[in-house]
Amino acid sequence: MSLRCLQVTRQSWHRILKPSVSCDLHQCFISFSITALAICTFALTSSEAKGNGPKHIVLVMADDLGNAEVGYRNHPAIKTPNIDALAAGGIRLDRFYSGGPTCSPTRASVLTGRTHERTGVLQHGYPLRLQEGTLADEFKRLGYATAHFGKWHLNGLRGPGVPVLGNDLRHPGKFGFDHWLAVTNYFDMNPLMSEMGTWKDYEGDSSEVIVDAYLTWLERQPKEKPTFALIWYGSPHSPFLADDFDTEGMKDFPDIDKQSLKHHGEIVAMDRSIGALMSGLEKLGSTGDTLVWFTSDNGGLPRMIPNSTEGLRGHKGSLYEGGIRVPCVVHWPSGIEPGSISDFPAGAVDIAPTLIDLADSEPQALVTPTDGISLKGVLNNPDQIKRPLPLGFSFGNGAALIDNDLKIIRSKNDRFELYDLAKDPVESSSLMNSETAPIDRMRNNLIEFEKSVERSLAGDDIGVPIDENVDPKPQFWRERPEYVSERFKRLDRPEYKGWFESKPKKKSKAAKR
Repeated sequence: MSLRCLQVTRQSWHRILKPSVSCDLHQCFISFSITALAICTFALTSSEAKGNGPKHIVLVMADDLGNAEVGYRNHPAIKTPNIDALAAGGIRLDRFYSGGPTCSPTRASVLTGRTHERTGVLQHGYPLRLQEGTLADEFKRLGYATAHFGKWHLNGLRGPGVPVLGNDLRHPGKFGFDHWLAVTNYFDMNPLMSEMGTWKDYEGDSSEVIVDAYLTWLERQPKEKPTFALIWYGSPHSPFLADDFDTEGMKDFPDIDKQSLKHHGEIVAMDRSIGALMSGLEKLGSTGDTLVWFTSDNGGLPRMIPNSTEGLRGHKGSLYEGGIRVPCVVHWPSGIEPGSISDFPAGAVDIAPTLIDLADSEPQALVTPTDGISLKGVLNNPDQIKRPLPLGFSFGNGAALIDNDLKIIRSKNDRFELYDLAKDPVESSSLMNSETAPIDRMRNNLIEFEKSVERSLAGDDIGVPIDENVDPKPQFWRERPEYVSERFKRLDRPEYKGWFESKPKKKSKAAKR
């Protein structure tokens, strides 16, 4: 099949796929059917939603922000007054999970409502398949203006962030974004970015740069036009650059090192940009009807002082709680009671179905099966604690399944571990030898989930399996002739330091397929 055919197909497969529907909860789980979700998800509570959906939607995502690294989680060093105010004015989802334990997987899940491996994004730097429909496609269909600002990392390139090329086959415009200002991966102070293919130099903290760009874009939109936008930060990812005034007050913290200090400083600057975002929305008169969803792409980093995960087991790259538990706040004055806190187990795969539900629409652009559920009922009734369908994770050579308080993990050597997160949130004592734990049920459900993901990779969802001629494995951008130029070699940027002199690391063997 030609590339042109694949690009056309990604918008039309939803019309062909008609998955079977069953109201039995177990069958709903196995099929992961978006149609089943319409039947099984919060039918009792969705009617409580207030008014119509938000006019403006902004999905804000930090890069490598750990679950502990916000003020409202009582971090002993980092102060985040603007994120805290966002939480106080909306709802905290205190048991929220990223789509995967690294960056690209979560980004794929946010846009598609699907476990990332279904979309071909097996690991960081893997490209999003051209056949996948996205939230941007969905909202564009509904008449919204769409835009992306910041880190993209769904076009198959690894290495520090460089401007996304205008002729890139997977730039944001190929996935439903009318306007974009993007880099391939992480970016930092004084960023070099690409606006619709035109490279531009910016001065200042990268978080503030992209928030300012978003507000400028929003101001240009017709007053009656609804909008959907991504603000995907490059902070607080390495190389950890922060102005001295953003690290004041933390230098005397016991045993803190320079790396941790600068990492924390990036969070302070990012928090300040959240303040600028909310002030800008207020000036435009758009605060009340704007939904801002703030979260992170994966769990915290190791070797941070203080600990980035509140002592949860694991860090970025791990399917233990520390690798996938992330901060999450949803702020929407017109639709959410301020000061709400929920311990409902939710995740990045739920963002797409939730937003589509809030828009009083049915998904048409998204490929099925999806894995997320609508959280519309939870946003209006935060006391709900029981999730009707489990959260599944398939990453590298391992997998995990979270069914409310129970979590089962299969490691790369096919060893299973089972935890009761209510009693053992740090996953210290496996229940696999317990006589009372539902071991067989959890293991069988995880196996069924993995088989479902395998079917997606084999092409059951879109009619074609992954083809390396069309869905290439990641490569380092310096291996691409478009980027290997004297122009790049002359760039004196911290992200690129030593990048041309050293050999690229070996490509990841984490993907088992």
